[in-house]
Amino acid sequence: MGELRFTGRPAAPGLGIGTLLRLADRPGRRRPSGDATGEAAALRGAIDAAIAHIRGLIASAQGDAAEILGFQVAMLEDPALSESAFAAIAEGTSADQAWHDALEAEIAGYEAGGDEYLAARAGDLRDIRDAVLAALSGAAQDGTPPGAILLAEDLTPSRFLSVDWARGGAIALVRGSPTAHVAMLARARGVPMVVGLGELPLMEGASALVDGDGGTLVIAPEAATRAAFEARAAGREAARQAAAPFRLRPAVTADGTPVKVLVNVGDPNEMDGLDSAICDGVGLVRTEFLFHGGGALPDEETQYRAYRRILHWAAGRPVVLRTLDAGGDKPIPGLTIAGETNPFLGVRGIRLSLARPEVFRVQLRAMARVAAEGPVRVMLPMVAAPAEIAAAAALLDAEVAALRRAGVACARPPLGMMVEIPAAALGAPRFPVDFYSIGSNDLTQYAMAAARDIEAVAALNDPAHPAILELIARTVAAGRERGVEVSLCGDAAGDAALVPALLATGLRALSMHPKAVAEVKQAIAAQSLPAAP
Repeated sequence: MGELRFTGRPAAPGLGIGTLLRLADRPGRRRPSGDATGEAAALRGAIDAAIAHIRGLIASAQGDAAEILGFQVAMLEDPALSESAFAAIAEGTSADQAWHDALEAEIAGYEAGGDEYLAARAGDLRDIRDAVLAALSGAAQDGTPPGAILLAEDLTPSRFLSVDWARGGAIALVRGSPTAHVAMLARARGVPMVVGLGELPLMEGASALVDGDGGTLVIAPEAATRAAFEARAAGREAARQAAAPFRLRPAVTADGTPVKVLVNVGDPNEMDGLDSAICDGVGLVRTEFLFHGGGALPDEETQYRAYRRILHWAAGRPVVLRTLDAGGDKPIPGLTIAGETNPFLGVRGIRLSLARPEVFRVQLRAMARVAAEGPVRVMLPMVAAPAEIAAAAALLDAEVAALRRAGVACARPPLGMMVEIPAAALGAPRFPVDFYSIGSNDLTQYAMAAARDIEAVAALNDPAHPAILELIARTVAAGRERGVEVSLCGDAAGDAALVPALLATGLRALSMHPKAVAEVKQAIAAQSLPAAP
């Protein structure tokens, strides 16, 4: 039999070579007790065990992973999720069947509306479903050999996080979505992933190639196919090695124009083992990591210690703390508003903070305290109107004054804004802020009316579109006119291929994932641009 080639959709770039490992679609069944009281107790115990298992993963997770798992814990702790399962148990259904049926009904509801965003989030429900079923059956939830090509109907975030991806491997899914949480995790960790491959033969142990760039899977590749694939992989590695020396160098164009290269931080744990000398500072701290623990909202001291840790890591370099950017695709149980028909255009970002001043004030106090210890700046997300800046500034000033009256060391940090709404980019000169930071992800999706998590319109969601570059250029011009800095901190900042277009807009500060620093600096060094006028 010759090689078998299947085409799906790319979900995470990269090339993977390994041995196929087929994952079971459902954990093994258990023998029911036949007693409704005992079955209900078993389900309660399994839910508690699943929560404990996921909390264990959160303890070692970072950034988006911690947020995803924290939301899963909150869902498991919501009694509404298990209500129908316990009702079925009372009618004589076994615990595992009752839980499976209840979660399948929830999953079907998410997938029935034709909304790709909700359908992608159904993967989290499958994760919850399988975590509880595994606890009921006593099945192990890890043990995947390193370097394997995982072949499955779908893959849950917790299963992904239980694998040691440092030793290679890739993912090939029968179904799945490029916008699912597990795809986000795969992209962040450089794990090649292909989804939507359709029915695949059961060839456990066969060699396979996963092309996360083109969206293909090759099973039992012929020698020539494998050799060509390995040559591509070697070329990628050579390019990575060629960029490596730029990691610790200052970012300067070929004609001597300096460019600030900053890093984004989604969780303080991401900085472990990372040399702050690779960057000119932290251009974005996503403070949402503090709000996804599944328990109470973080108090002032907890936030202060987390921000202080990041400031100390930066070793005198500036740190930009973004206030809570919840809502849209980042719900927080008990804080964000449930049931909004279009949460991306609802109460999110600064709108939510101003609507919940008792939460916002705590965060501002913690930020003002850490600002007394180094160059900290505060950034407001999802700003649409100058009045929002004025309202936030008034709250910040009030909290700084209160801290000073109480004799608590603090400083009034510079206040800036995210430019991620076209109205903010077009009207940037009217916003009385100390700096601008362009969020290319949201700016692109709002300007193009094309959600970044819907595959059918993905081609429209292009940060290199002339309209997006013009909005960026107008913001840069506004910053130059007002004498304040403008940076860009969306995904586009970490795309080396976009460096020429971004520098041409006048941008001289880019903030990105630390993994992108070397290649972006290399791309900057290849450009010849005059200094910004």
